[in-house]
Amino acid sequence: MFYYIEGIVAELGAQMAVIDCGGVGYLINTTVGTISRLKTNEKAKLYIYSVIREDCFDLYGFFTISEKRSFEMLISVSGVGPKAAVSILSSSTPEALAMAIISNDEKALTVAPGIGKKIAQRVILELKDKIAKETEGFVSSAGAVMPVGASGSKLNDAIAALTVLGYGSGEISAALKGAEVETLTSEEIIKVALKKMMTI
Repeated sequence: MFYYIEGIVAELGAQMAVIDCGGVGYLINTTVGTISRLKTNEKAKLYIYSVIREDCFDLYGFFTISEKRSFEMLISVSGVGPKAAVSILSSSTPEALAMAIISNDEKALTVAPGIGKKIAQRVILELKDKIAKETEGFVSSAGAVMPVGASGSKLNDAIAALTVLGYGSGEISAALKGAEVETLTSEEIIKVALKKMMTI
């Protein structure tokens, strides 16, 4: 199982990159966002998700851990395969995707090629149910219990969105400790937390 692949970008294409590691070229399926951050003949590091079946061995790679976690959350939804997940993430950032799920924004998902209303509804329903269970009774760094979902506050929405991205309550509490969330929007809170988690 690969955790990441690091090497020279040998080739870039539509939703794919070839990374040369010591003379071996790994074809990695990826998103438009990741491709935009890669340059041919320059070094790159992609976090890998492997899809291994009897008839295939496919690699999916992402520039950030957040994007990889979003991919893993999407493919956990019934009927959403790796290609559909890549399509959704190619049309959205992890932060925007998480907010779309929290705010029931089907249109934000259906802009992705091949993603219809039924799949968008399923993604929102299944992932929102999942985060509702995971964030129930979430305790902030200040010690206050923050039940997520009902109040719709920007902090609660940001916490729920970070949970969509696969972060646990401990990681979120540590990342938001000391942050001046009152002056920030939900998406700004998410970005602050993600930046902090990169250094924790």
